[in-house]
Amino acid sequence: MFTESHVQVAEDPAVTLLVAEAAGPLNQTLLVIHGGPDWDHTYLREPVNQLAGQHRVLLPDLRGCGRSTRGLPDDLYTWDAVVADLLTLLDAKDADRVDVLGFSTGGLIAQRLVLTAPERVRRLVIASSSVIPLPPDAFDGWLERTKRLKETTVSLAPGLSEAEVNSAEATAFAPINVWRQESLPDYLQRVSTIRFSGDWTRPWNAGTLPPVRVPDAERRLAELGVPMLLLHGRQDMTFPANLAEQTAARNPAARAVILDEAGHMAHIDQPHHWVAALARFLV
Repeated sequence: MFTESHVQVAEDPAVTLLVAEAAGPLNQTLLVIHGGPDWDHTYLREPVNQLAGQHRVLLPDLRGCGRSTRGLPDDLYTWDAVVADLLTLLDAKDADRVDVLGFSTGGLIAQRLVLTAPERVRRLVIASSSVIPLPPDAFDGWLERTKRLKETTVSLAPGLSEAEVNSAEATAFAPINVWRQESLPDYLQRVSTIRFSGDWTRPWNAGTLPPVRVPDAERRLAELGVPMLLLHGRQDMTFPANLAEQTAARNPAARAVILDEAGHMAHIDQPHHWVAALARFLV
């Protein structure tokens, strides 16, 4: 289903991105931006792979992630550098104008990409992320979330690398990221095969990583008028679903699809409904 290649997107130092590609029409290209950011793209391959044939799907590992270039100096891990990488990748793939799906942190990167190069984006999907900043009281009164957080423990042996810590935390926080008990085995299996890194963790911990959220993104995206789908799980414990609904209510070009019985990993909790909503939007 997917073929893999490495594409050079920067020089001095050289940066190459691992890209998984599913065949489809050139003029129906979907760029998928993973979250983390110290994850790779693989946890999103399903059910995105169901779009193959109708769409050409590009799933890169971002710089510092997965099988893309890692070990760069910390000051080269910036969100603007990621956007520049992705635009160069699109050039290399002869994709002048594409649909963009950003998942979680990738949703914030996707907003930055659209605002940087709006002429390159036909439609925008913000999945399990937000356009509106999270208010301090976003989860007040949600007893189930409080309960799950209290029950979550992370056991870290001394001397673990940042990548090993990220892997352990992703496993431990599984009940926060998926809502349905039946979804846990699928989620944990995907996490077990992710090539975690720690390249972005270092500048984050040092306090030198610039903010990923674009200032005043809600107003600026509404002014652009790019068609936008906010695809979200009702029980998302990372980005509350009501922020997606608020964004859609205030942007005539946006609409929200909120999936019941789905958490942050809504594509794992409700894969059929998730990919169906995506396919309808991308027509």
